[in-house]
Amino acid sequence: MGLKIHEENVADESGGYTEKRFGFRAPVCSECGVANTWVEQPIFFVDFEGSYASGILEFGVVEVHLGKVVSARTRLCRAMGRVREEDVAVHGLCEEVLATHAPFSDEWSYFLSLRELGPLAAHYAGVENGLLKSVWAYPRSVPDFARPGSRIVDWGPWVDTARLYAQLFPRFDSGRLEALVMAAGLQGELDGLAAEHCPENRRRYHAALYDALAGAVLLADLARDPQIAAMSTMQLLALSTLDPRKRDALQQTELF
Repeated sequence: MGLKIHEENVADESGGYTEKRFGFRAPVCSECGVANTWVEQPIFFVDFEGSYASGILEFGVVEVHLGKVVSARTRLCRAMGRVREEDVAVHGLCEEVLATHAPFSDEWSYFLSLRELGPLAAHYAGVENGLLKSVWAYPRSVPDFARPGSRIVDWGPWVDTARLYAQLFPRFDSGRLEALVMAAGLQGELDGLAAEHCPENRRRYHAALYDALAGAVLLADLARDPQIAAMSTMQLLALSTLDPRKRDALQQTELF
């Protein structure tokens, strides 16, 4: 199946262009002839609090499947280095609070299992990918969801909601997570999910699970658009990069 993207601007009532539409061939499973869309594929939205200096201090993971949040997990992690005061002012996590918790490196089996089941997602995924690779440079051989039937030794390619929204909805002025959630009218949905899944004192931006839920509701909202929901996982991954060389590489796959 070819993945050549055809961009089409969509005008609003005033004649201004507010969105882009991308034309694809309908994704079809070559073996069974059944639609195989990204909405049907479990995707794991990840957010980390911490830095290369301190290590990962908190993680949040949210599973998105069939356009809905279906599970969530979070925990605090022992610092591996100095936590700067200016960082504490942002995420609210100090070394004393974290000292009794197990290090993030104990989660190897968990994160490997996620990557085996589906692609990872993040908002500006380069940050999460870099922090994850600072702990484990590579997973074991895992499915390459950009090339069905193949395997790869890599945490990526990632679904990136910042890149997706920048291309699909250029009318939004800012790519910041909080700004996008507000502009898309999803803050109420996010707060409802946070009340269900987040610790009471971590129901805010710059808390890992709250931010992961924020990205997850942005991703789930895309599934409400019939054209976007019809894309394959390969197509969603291709749109998750602004690098034309990486996008071209993802688009070379053909299914027979």
